[in-house]
Amino acid sequence: MTPTLAPVLYLPHGGGPLPLLGDPNHQALTQFITGLGNKLAPPAAILVISAHWESPQPALTAADNPALLFDYSGFPAQSYQLSYPAPGAPQLAAEIAEKLQQAGFSPQLNTSRGWDHGVFVPLLMLRPQADIPVLQLSLLKGLDPATHIALGEAISFLREQNVLIIGSGMSFHNMQAFFNTNLVSEAQLAAFNQYLIDSLQPQYSYAEQAQRLINWQQAPDGRLMHPREEHLLPLHVCFGAAKGGTAQLLFNDKVLQKTVLAFGW
Repeated sequence: MTPTLAPVLYLPHGGGPLPLLGDPNHQALTQFITGLGNKLAPPAAILVISAHWESPQPALTAADNPALLFDYSGFPAQSYQLSYPAPGAPQLAAEIAEKLQQAGFSPQLNTSRGWDHGVFVPLLMLRPQADIPVLQLSLLKGLDPATHIALGEAISFLREQNVLIIGSGMSFHNMQAFFNTNLVSEAQLAAFNQYLIDSLQPQYSYAEQAQRLINWQQAPDGRLMHPREEHLLPLHVCFGAAKGGTAQLLFNDKVLQKTVLAFGW
């Protein structure tokens, strides 16, 4: 991670609120994100791109104090009583919207939507103090990987303003395979993960790295790993926001018995 720029992080957020409930299948993830939060210098603000918000054009939360959106079901009562009272960042949202417009997007400011669990679950581990302004940026419907890299490039200026950029998803997200371990073998998953790791190595130019991420379906069993790619695409946004910096593999461990990755720039 470049010292003069705020970090960019692609983090797995686990299954619903389970990382916050002491679930043993999330212990490694919880320890990792908590430890990461203890190491990071406090940013001026935090921007999260979550797998759980898609809109036709980029949308940004722009309320002064967004509520939490409990977009999961079937969990214990305490998981619907969580709070993350960090302030919003409406002025920063407007600044980002202007930059996105300059980049050819048609951004929207959303003053009613709350932060979904792809935002508040990792932040409750990373920054439990809830003392840093937070805003969320949506993914784009259509899930085009090249467009999400371009989206990341358009927000790369935030690093110079000490804004921490977090892509919140999962490098592996086949829901059926989490519950049926025979659907995806560890060898298959390891080959896919290695494709992602290799794609971000400095032996490739930025353009070559981008092409490998755009062509992620050509990775070993790519579509098996992501029947739908909304949990992978926050990585593409992070990659674009980092604009060619060297990625570090921060996490390579099991969540719900499947090995998932985290990267940082």
